[in-house]
Amino acid sequence: MTVVVKIGGARAVEPEGALADVADVRAAGTDVAVVHGGSTAVDDALERMGIDPEYVETPSGVVGRFTDEETMDVFKMALAGRVNTDLVTGLRAQGVDAVGLSGIDGGLLTGSRKSAIRVVEDGTKKIRRGDHSGTIESVNGDLLETLLDDGYTPVASPPMLADDGTAVNTDADRAAAAVAAALGGTLVSLTDVAGVYRDPDDASTVIDRVETPEAYAELKTAAEGFMSRKVMAATEALEGGAERVVVADANAESPIRSAIDGGGTHVLPGALE
Repeated sequence: MTVVVKIGGARAVEPEGALADVADVRAAGTDVAVVHGGSTAVDDALERMGIDPEYVETPSGVVGRFTDEETMDVFKMALAGRVNTDLVTGLRAQGVDAVGLSGIDGGLLTGSRKSAIRVVEDGTKKIRRGDHSGTIESVNGDLLETLLDDGYTPVASPPMLADDGTAVNTDADRAAAAVAAALGGTLVSLTDVAGVYRDPDDASTVIDRVETPEAYAELKTAAEGFMSRKVMAATEALEGGAERVVVADANAESPIRSAIDGGGTHVLPGALE
């Protein structure tokens, strides 16, 4: 069994519990790969440099970062230079032989660049050019398998390598989904809430299990804002061959094992049939 753990970059996510749990899961004989984002770290770095972060909404309602050339430089610095190093340091302190990677290393994450994207501004659909983002089309699973077989825990993050040879931003949830699909593993997406809620304002309404098309339709309807990206990522992971996807609380006690044992929202392949 392989578990791919997505550690969210939201400000409310405290990664220490997840890092300790990676050590425990590894000690029990399960391979673990970690994928992370870093939206908060990027925004903090932009603020220190006097640059306002820009988020845009797509016609389908998904909100994401618009990454121009200047933002891309900050993005690379924040993720590879700060977040990835901090996570690898934390894992090694737990006795985990972690190896930090970006999507560029060994062609880990590759695909096409989207230099122009469709957005909605003031209710009007527009084309924005100059974006440095891309869609993952291939994962170097052999590289990950080699590291796992040798006892290492990969810790991977965007950027990805675009088909024009440039480093571009890509969504970390979808990167985790692509990795989970390539490894045929379970994706545990750790975030700052306990799962997907039927009522976004009521934690008691968490959807615990999604294994039929009807339940999947309810899940898609319930997901709002950033959670819609996680549902999209769950769909891509399962379509690509992942065993299951769990969206769960990063700040829970033993968050990975808790998620595997039934916590959070479990999305199973039968939901897509």
